[in-house]
Amino acid sequence: PRPVLYEYAEAVLLVAALLLASYLILRRRSRRAIFVLMLGALFYFGFWRQGCICPIGAIQNVTLTAFDNSYAIPLAAAAFFVIPLVFTLFYGRVFCGAVCPLGAIQDAVLIRPVRVPGWLESGLRLLAYTYLGAAVLFAALGGAFLICRYDPFIGFFRLSGNWNILMLGTSLLVIGLFVGRPYCRFLCPYGVILRHLSRLSKQRVTITPNECIKCRLCEDACPFGAIREPTEDWPEGEYKIAKRRLALFLVLVPVLIAAGGWAGYSLKDRFARVHPTVRTAERIYLEETGQVAGTTDVSDAFRATGQTSALLYREATGIRNQFAAGGALLGAFVGFVAGGKLVVLSVRRRRTDYEADPASCLACGRCYKYCPKEQERWKKTRSMGAAR
Repeated sequence: PRPVLYEYAEAVLLVAALLLASYLILRRRSRRAIFVLMLGALFYFGFWRQGCICPIGAIQNVTLTAFDNSYAIPLAAAAFFVIPLVFTLFYGRVFCGAVCPLGAIQDAVLIRPVRVPGWLESGLRLLAYTYLGAAVLFAALGGAFLICRYDPFIGFFRLSGNWNILMLGTSLLVIGLFVGRPYCRFLCPYGVILRHLSRLSKQRVTITPNECIKCRLCEDACPFGAIREPTEDWPEGEYKIAKRRLALFLVLVPVLIAAGGWAGYSLKDRFARVHPTVRTAERIYLEETGQVAGTTDVSDAFRATGQTSALLYREATGIRNQFAAGGALLGAFVGFVAGGKLVVLSVRRRRTDYEADPASCLACGRCYKYCPKEQERWKKTRSMGAAR
């Protein structure tokens, strides 16, 4: 195990990187400087530290700590989980913009971004909520650390790994040539948490440094679809249709929750088989009933403990019951999120200027150079520097 002092040092380094990112994104407003910091974070937290430990995977450590009294969360895992959340509350998604190695490796390959329709992006984002719920469920019940097991880029950082995971990561990077940060936007479970916290941030990315002149130059500047246009008044006919649609979706929400809960409950056996105790019990049962010939290392190890198969079966049944309840909760959660998305898509918010949506904005700084007001600011800054 690494010395505690070393873990403190890494936490301090993370804080320093986030402070620098906050300054570059919100004060200096320099895409070039943000990109350089992003590459540095990719090298250190990605390739040098081999992607471990990261805030995304720390979700599982925090969950296991909450549900298992015998587990003590490592200091580094707790720090890496909490620190980016605190910065997000104050400065928006600066961690995503310049410090996260998973985001950096995708950002580095983006060459020709295409626009994803808003309705499609919202639907695809449901995958991230499902992934978050599943990761919490399996970590809480001791089944597996899904986020670490299926990390698509860890194989690149460690220059080795499971072939299927390497292919998954390669596929995401190929998609990432044209669709900005697909993992961040549609799969990242930590990103789900950051999305909601960033709505509360005291400071956040603004396209213009002062006032919006509605020049429309920034409309297509964001590769992540985070720029929101000014809204117009609804025609009376469209407004009435929208009200009826909203009422329908509000009625549909409990239906989706119930359907999701039933679907999650019906998957209880598949979920439970991820747990090693359940798999061991199934193997022992097959051997004792003569349905398979021979033994395995797992069944031999179980018999060496001297534990009776009856006790093993009771433990496995208890775990199945836990996964039945947990699966129902997971399904209900996904149904609730799906219903909520339908409701949100039916609500029209008033905007007078072009704005970066705080939840969707990944703080990459690409939009700055499109704003004439930002260009004026830079000219003034350079002229003041030359005068000195």
